[in-house]
Amino acid sequence: MPNYIRLREEGGTFFFSVVTHERRAFLTEPLARQCLREAWRETCARYPFETHAVCLMPDHLHTIWAMPEEDTDYDRRWRHLKARFSFRYRREGGAEGRRNTSRRTRNECGYWQRRYWEHKIRDDNDFSRHFHYVHYNPVKHGLVEWPEQWPWSTFHKYARMGWYGTEWGHTPIEDIKGMECE
Repeated sequence: MPNYIRLREEGGTFFFSVVTHERRAFLTEPLARQCLREAWRETCARYPFETHAVCLMPDHLHTIWAMPEEDTDYDRRWRHLKARFSFRYRREGGAEGRRNTSRRTRNECGYWQRRYWEHKIRDDNDFSRHFHYVHYNPVKHGLVEWPEQWPWSTFHKYARMGWYGTEWGHTPIEDIKGMECE
């Protein structure tokens, strides 16, 4: 098995892509959204971090987190968040994906892929590119024509704050061309 080495930086800002097990498309369903929201709040309260952006897609999510000073442990946060979601979702009747022998042996639920993808944000330009990528993702996947049509994104928060104009995302976004983050 490969030994993944993750970049650590105290107080760093990171972009994450987290995918459902077997890319099952259930995250935008009401029960999943409720369970994820509760797990997110509980995780943030127990292991603080700041969420700069998030976009919930049917089979994955993208987010940008800023870690607290003197803290590098985003792994713990993802483990906790996924576990709390899985507990709640299963308890409330959420259907699981297939669990192979390895998942059964490890007592893993069939909701999330084991791994996730992270990227250390290097500078303001890198932040901007990933921030826009998060908010343009529903358009990229053909789920909507414009970012403002997708309800499960922090795009709306930033549009109200004036960070995005009324026409942003109505044409392809140049600074995210070629980005593949999942």
